[in-house]
Amino acid sequence: MDHAYLPEPWRIKAVEPMSRPAPATLHASLRKAGFNTCLLHSRDVYIDLFTDSGTNAMSAAQWAAMMVGDEAYAGATSFYRFHDTIRGYYGYEHIIPVHQGRAAENIISQCLVWPGSNLPGNMYFPSTRIHQELNGGTFHDAIIDEGHDPSSAHPFKGNFDIGKLRDLIKRLGAATIPYVCVGATVNMAGGQPISMANLAAVRELANEHGIMVVLDAARAIENAWFIKTREEEWRDRSIAEILLAMCDLTDAATMSAKKDSFANIGGWLGVRSAELAEQARSKVLLYEGLHTYGGMAGRDMEAIAQGIEESVQEDSIRARVEQVAYLGNRLIAADVPVVMPIGGHAVYLDAAATLSHVPREEFPAQTLAAAIYERSGVRGVERGAISAGRHPETGANRMPKLELVRFAIPRRVYTRSHMDFVADSIIDVHRSRHRILRGLRFVHEPKHLRFFQARFEPMQGSELFADE
Repeated sequence: MDHAYLPEPWRIKAVEPMSRPAPATLHASLRKAGFNTCLLHSRDVYIDLFTDSGTNAMSAAQWAAMMVGDEAYAGATSFYRFHDTIRGYYGYEHIIPVHQGRAAENIISQCLVWPGSNLPGNMYFPSTRIHQELNGGTFHDAIIDEGHDPSSAHPFKGNFDIGKLRDLIKRLGAATIPYVCVGATVNMAGGQPISMANLAAVRELANEHGIMVVLDAARAIENAWFIKTREEEWRDRSIAEILLAMCDLTDAATMSAKKDSFANIGGWLGVRSAELAEQARSKVLLYEGLHTYGGMAGRDMEAIAQGIEESVQEDSIRARVEQVAYLGNRLIAADVPVVMPIGGHAVYLDAAATLSHVPREEFPAQTLAAAIYERSGVRGVERGAISAGRHPETGANRMPKLELVRFAIPRRVYTRSHMDFVADSIIDVHRSRHRILRGLRFVHEPKHLRFFQARFEPMQGSELFADE
């Protein structure tokens, strides 16, 4: 018998109570948070789709593994299980633990990026780019044009435009490029994957010029699923085999284990070069802790090792991607503009299309995220001009082509009925979008990663929605 939507491949063994805040609470909480969903108290959020990072439900096996964590300061047994598991599934010879993904970005940027260097990539990610810029580098986008088009149905919108990449190398000079940074999947493009064929082409071009390739592997399992389901020659290969083949095309990887590995904290830097590994370990000693724990407890490393083994199970990744698609398809059926095709970890609303009457300078994505929270208690996050920040030299607001609101779905946390509530809430705001007359302006703007701590106020009055 065929089923349109298979049940989740797990049973619920423990529950966390949740309740929907009253409308007055939502109204007051949004204003106390300066119209920034990042600053809301979690107790005032009903369904939290702010991020899928560190918010996943761990399995019974992961909780059990934590109980045998070796908390020795140096050379803990848990580190060696962590190390060997990562090496087995991802293939990198040297594994350096860190407390989370952005720490790995910091370490590799300090090791490889210098003032005046250039970093091509398939669309930026805020924390990656800021670490590159703080070390004197400049990011250059080389993603295909479809990656910037919310309505394009291209199956691999995370692909590099090889012509653009080749031209960048020629124009900037290979000697100025320490590495090509590969997102898989590409978060800021809507969770869009890169194909194996395209990654191989990037590898070949980089080899021609002696340039390293560094993978952001946080959601590489999801990328492997899309390769399996969309790239014919990989259809009969396992997720574990595809993951390893992807990593084999790169020299190093940064990893936030808070994503694919189902962990609440932790990450790692994987490299092939012994020289780079030694340099990275010296940085970890300064910023993270000893090179055999890197800011994590032994129990965290045990949970990650077990989570990696669970992450490549095909029932698990299928259910994860299908849950995201279910939410996305409900919105599509209601004519809500979303990034197409639906990505692997989140549904992204096209705020520029929904609030087309709100000028980009009034931040329609930030406005839409705030409006959806105020009406429903559902928390998403802006992924547009606020996240893009300001140009480091001119100080002008960067205005990316994509002005999005992301609803990232934690793994193994919410059920289909939760997704129905989210869909109904977004559809309700979309249908009353004409009542949102103006956007938001800054009242407090931090220098770096401003979307986390910025505060706003409405451009007109004190309310987002005008009276009928």
